[in-house]
Amino acid sequence: MRPGDRGLLAAIAAGGALGSLGRYAVARAVPAGAHEFPWGTFAVNVSGSLAMGVLFVWVLTLDRPHPWLRPFLGVGVLGGWTTFSAYALESRGLVVSGELGLATAYVLGSLLFCVAAVGAGVSLGERALGRRR
Repeated sequence: MRPGDRGLLAAIAAGGALGSLGRYAVARAVPAGAHEFPWGTFAVNVSGSLAMGVLFVWVLTLDRPHPWLRPFLGVGVLGGWTTFSAYALESRGLVVSGELGLATAYVLGSLLFCVAAVGAGVSLGERALGRRR
């Protein structure tokens, strides 16, 4: 780590704290039982993918974005907001509890919807902000 990187790490950590707190709030508001589709995690992962697409376009439209902007928002906030580990654990939990159809729907649905959401975010960003460079 170079001496000037401490501020960057602090920005990523602050963003991660914000995103993680938001995700925790959703998990508390929309809990899922062992035999239920994990709607809370699904929603944060899809919305985070959409936001990442918009963020990508937005940052590329800026003439001179702050060097910490993308790490703060993308790595920090959206990295803390979205969660692969909970997705994997919930998928396993559905399999172990005998909910193979639900597990398959969750795994494939998350993949398809998240990839589509990134594409939709890029499209929305381009419509709102113009084409990226």
